[in-house]
Amino acid sequence: MLIGDGMGDYPCAALQGRTPLQAARVPQMRRLAAAGRTRLVQTVPVRGLTPGSDVANLALLGYNPAEHYTGRAPIEAAGAGLPLQAEDTAFRCNLVTLRDGSMADYSAGQITTAEARPLVAALDAALGGPGRRFHAGVGYRHLLIWFRGPRELVTQPPHDIAGRAAAAYLPAGPRQAEVRALMDRARAVLQPHPVNRARAAAGRPRATDIWLWGQGGALQLPSFQSLYGLAGGVISAVDLVRGLGRLAGLTPVTVPGANGLINTNYAGKVQAALDILAREDFVYVHVEAPDEYGHDGDVAQKVRAIELFDERVVGPIWRALERRGRPYRLILATDHRTPLATRGHTREPVPMAVLDGPVGDVTAEAPFDETVHGGQAEGLGYEWVRELLRER
Repeated sequence: MLIGDGMGDYPCAALQGRTPLQAARVPQMRRLAAAGRTRLVQTVPVRGLTPGSDVANLALLGYNPAEHYTGRAPIEAAGAGLPLQAEDTAFRCNLVTLRDGSMADYSAGQITTAEARPLVAALDAALGGPGRRFHAGVGYRHLLIWFRGPRELVTQPPHDIAGRAAAAYLPAGPRQAEVRALMDRARAVLQPHPVNRARAAAGRPRATDIWLWGQGGALQLPSFQSLYGLAGGVISAVDLVRGLGRLAGLTPVTVPGANGLINTNYAGKVQAALDILAREDFVYVHVEAPDEYGHDGDVAQKVRAIELFDERVVGPIWRALERRGRPYRLILATDHRTPLATRGHTREPVPMAVLDGPVGDVTAEAPFDETVHGGQAEGLGYEWVRELLRER
């Protein structure tokens, strides 16, 4: 399975009324669609669930989110190798940039992991302690594990409120005062930190605040192998997808240089996927970059990220499967839409294609975008994935 995160979108004036998937040069995806079967599927099956990568990738692995989902942060904790006890609450902790009270940047200017780690260590030293610990992750993505921490809150992903007044989206509900106070205290720790002084001197956004969201308790999943008789691994730059893999009993693989951006280590991801397939029978390859540039509202970079996914992931893996000469099934999908116009996730259906090979040389092309089959959803994503994984 090859997943381009957030590739779905709306028609854009800057692209002459086309979506990024339509405007991008993606011959491999279109040839795969021509040689295989394509549907438009609903990856977020329940109105009460937010259209996040957590819910959508859970569905793409063949699990019904309505049955299993407990929150985003517990999945990321699993990806980071942080076991949760029964009474623990995990929070996703973004390093963000607030400016004049607005969410100026949900990623603190795509702060690097090397810069973020000392900031998170300072937060843990000042605000952590028995029963509450901050854990560094990748880039701007970090975690707070809080023993008996609040769960019944309404929280908002910061990437969905870009440019909006942050005060209108603060955590709300039982024990909201505790969470808001913690966020306020973090500001005093972050602002004078040497990392932020250096970023300001270089003209880069400072990590002015933390944003706590996606809270929940430990998640349990039936194993992927028990459901589908398949074993293998998951390759991603982000703890979220690695966490889903670990919870499903798949092996999460960390590729050096994989960073979730347009300059990620594509070749390393491809090689890791082929290494898994040399000894196992399933691999899930996730590329984050299109989603990041959707959140940034960057048309050119989103189109380029989709093109690189096609050129450096879809093409090489497809060619390698063909060279092996053995039967295979290749599934291509995006998890959700991240429209440039809204800079947040939406729940409209997204394309998914499946190819059974070997097929030899394919030159014909067919659409792989939001218009397939008239733009109408043809079912739930997790149901079709279940069908595809069980057709053996």
